[in-house]
Amino acid sequence: MNENELEQLKEQEGHWVAVSDLMAGLMMVFMLISIVFMINVEQERDKIRDVAILYDHLRVQLYEDLKSEFADDMQRWGAELDKDLTFRFNNTEVLFDKGAADLKPEFQSILADFFPRYIGIITREKYRDDILEVRIEGHTSSAWYGALSDDDAYIRNMDLSQKRTRSALGFVLELPDVSGNKDWLKSHLTANGLSSAKVVRDDNGVENDERSRRVEFKVRTDAEGRIATILDRVLP
Repeated sequence: MNENELEQLKEQEGHWVAVSDLMAGLMMVFMLISIVFMINVEQERDKIRDVAILYDHLRVQLYEDLKSEFADDMQRWGAELDKDLTFRFNNTEVLFDKGAADLKPEFQSILADFFPRYIGIITREKYRDDILEVRIEGHTSSAWYGALSDDDAYIRNMDLSQKRTRSALGFVLELPDVSGNKDWLKSHLTANGLSSAKVVRDDNGVENDERSRRVEFKVRTDAEGRIATILDRVLP
């Protein structure tokens, strides 16, 4: 190997050393970025866990408070409380006349007793800032006498369920005992008619017409919103 070839070989070796150093540097930078990203993800995951734990405790506490308040009333009202904070009125005999949207006097009496106490609990200082929505839901069975088709029955029941929930909302909003919370209610209380979208079925999948016709009060917390905010900071 002559002198010129030797010089060229040294230059090539120097070039490859420089490239390898650059690649090693880039690898270190990439590893550092990955470590920082993993640390951030871990921290945000811990935040999501903490939010989930916080709101699970809130749900349990609110459930216990509601259960304690209404334990002596639910049977005579034909009502029940689920652990997901759904307060359900099932006694169709006292809710509405068949095909009608006006509240029957019996249901008005129940709501006049129930709603101020209900709102009194969920607007307590330990709950009110974490509640996103109080939803009145109206549900029907899938039946409609004289309907031209299943679709026709669904649409007619949708119209009826929406009118019924608006009637319930209008009634409770005007109760004198909730006047002090009216501004809060108008920003949190909603009415939703769902027709036969969520009928109740037995273990064999057969629709229970009576239990499907019901009115529910539901509390939604803002846990989902807080978790979504955390995820927005982590995910692109």
